[in-house]
Amino acid sequence: MSSGQVRLGLRENAAQFALLVAINAFVGAMIGLERSTLPLIGEQAFGLTSSVAVLSFIVAFGLAKSFTNLGAGALADRVGRRRLLLIGWAFALPVPLLIAVGPTWGWIVAANVLLGVNQGLAWSMTVVMKIDLVGPKRRGLALGLNESAGYGGVAIAAALSGFLASEFAARDVVVAGGAGVALIGLTLSVLFVRDTAAHVALEQRTGDHDADDQPPTLRETFRATTYRRPALRSCSQAGLVNNLNDALAWGLVPLFLAAGGASAPQIGLVAGLYPAVWGIGQIWTGHWSDRIGRKQLIVAGMLTQAIALGLLAVSDATVWVAGISAVVLGAGTALVYPTLIAAMADAVSPVARASTIGVYRFWRDMGFVAGGLIVGLVADAVGFGEAIAVVAALTALSGLWVLRDMPSDRRDVSSPARPR
Repeated sequence: MSSGQVRLGLRENAAQFALLVAINAFVGAMIGLERSTLPLIGEQAFGLTSSVAVLSFIVAFGLAKSFTNLGAGALADRVGRRRLLLIGWAFALPVPLLIAVGPTWGWIVAANVLLGVNQGLAWSMTVVMKIDLVGPKRRGLALGLNESAGYGGVAIAAALSGFLASEFAARDVVVAGGAGVALIGLTLSVLFVRDTAAHVALEQRTGDHDADDQPPTLRETFRATTYRRPALRSCSQAGLVNNLNDALAWGLVPLFLAAGGASAPQIGLVAGLYPAVWGIGQIWTGHWSDRIGRKQLIVAGMLTQAIALGLLAVSDATVWVAGISAVVLGAGTALVYPTLIAAMADAVSPVARASTIGVYRFWRDMGFVAGGLIVGLVADAVGFGEAIAVVAALTALSGLWVLRDMPSDRRDVSSPARPR
């Protein structure tokens, strides 16, 4: 593709953008299949009694996804976005097979290591490629659509797998669904996805950036994103706590509700409500953040999540209260999720975007690791409700951190290699 044919914008790249939206729905469905079933499989099929043991699959998933995000961001400009997307789908193919034949829980944990690599590569590249296509003006909307599709896929797969688990063996549902989703996602990516390197080069040349800028090193980006720049570090910690919440919703809530007597379809409904509200809401919140800025939506979203978790903690596993909590938690997450990535992209030059988002997604997905460990240990020590209350308090503190630390001007754009 020549430079004259490359244009930035959502409308100008509508077909490729829509394709990436659809592919990310399949990426999300790979996780959604496990949302309402895998913790129960750990208890019922493998006889696990410890919350830490059950949630070990989330810890393994989070570690694999975090480090893959880090590598994907660093390699995106060298290897190519499309190639990393295809590699990501290739890692998804063995996941259903390992779950199908695994004689011990360790095989399920190993499958989730591969699933983490799949998500770290495939989801990361759909995010970065959409940002590449639309340019700076509608970045929040683009991310809202991307995350909405991904978590819409999570929600549909979670609700459907919970319903089917009441009619068929839960393990069979995950295996059959995972195989179908992985094959479709890989086929669409191979046949129709194009790389977006030319769009990055065009934005770097035509925007308010130095056309001769080179991507910063991973060490430079890691330092800037982790602690040196307030605009980046505040987002990184909020992303980590947000996914700590997600680990709780994924791993502990099904066990919490089952202990209270909820049925598999009821657990599937609650598990599906949270990402459904989250997914749909992001279309609006991403666009809204383009208009009013990022900081206030992030703060409001983290505090809303804290309120939702506080309600869940005192619900005594009552299904209708848990359903309301899931809706509120989804609304809070919708305010935060696309806005955090948009804020990171705002704060760096185009050539630094992939590596910066890779480091952000590293810290964000370390929230799965922290969540699996913290939630499991506290639940084993004092109970499910108390574990949820601890996470609610951490979420409120995270929102206050953003309020104090994050600059209000989302137009602060510079390379991580050269902080202001």
